[in-house]
Amino acid sequence: MVRILKKILVLLAMLLLVFWVYVEVVNRNAKAMTTRQKILKAIYPAFMWLTKAADKNSTILTNSKVVPPVRFHSLSVKLNNGTVLDFSTLKGKKVLLVNTASDCGYTNQYTDLQHLYEQRAGQLVIIGFPANDFKEQEKGSDLEIAQFCKVNFGVSFPLAAKGKVVKAADQQEIFQWLTDPARNGWNSKAPSWNFAKYLVDENGVLTHYFDPSVSPAGDIVLGAVIK
Repeated sequence: MVRILKKILVLLAMLLLVFWVYVEVVNRNAKAMTTRQKILKAIYPAFMWLTKAADKNSTILTNSKVVPPVRFHSLSVKLNNGTVLDFSTLKGKKVLLVNTASDCGYTNQYTDLQHLYEQRAGQLVIIGFPANDFKEQEKGSDLEIAQFCKVNFGVSFPLAAKGKVVKAADQQEIFQWLTDPARNGWNSKAPSWNFAKYLVDENGVLTHYFDPSVSPAGDIVLGAVIK
């Protein structure tokens, strides 16, 4: 019995070693990432497969016909560098708005979002909205968040100043619009977790909501973007 137990412990130790080597290889270019962040990045493909298999955080909502009572292009947002982005400058482009976090199982979607942003340059604007609303998975300052996103995921799309995205008295104005049918025309769905995605078309119409498990690299999001 003791011999069997030793063999099991040795096997577990070897598996842990192999896993950690894999984590380090995946994160060989990472900078200033915590152990948790490295592990989450390494297991992201498996995490996405499991959430989709369990049909978790996979809701998709669409409605491309309703003209919003409050014009999307009349809004603006304060970015994490202190400047203000006026949405009137986004007319004629699709806009993907995503609530983000640095310590989440979905954080590696920053890579996919950046790729999509580059792939659809000039036609699609992506705006990240860092928020600490889900299990306190975004505790960093605006500067720390910007540096983390830039050095580890190459993010060059705009990031908003950190704020609240869930329904509350201090919910950010744009998320009030995104989650209130009296403003956007039809949708009341607030983010279910970090990396929920809202797509607004060239005319300022909210057309899609994608739950976090719907990958920005997948055919569903890409199809909506290029439609």
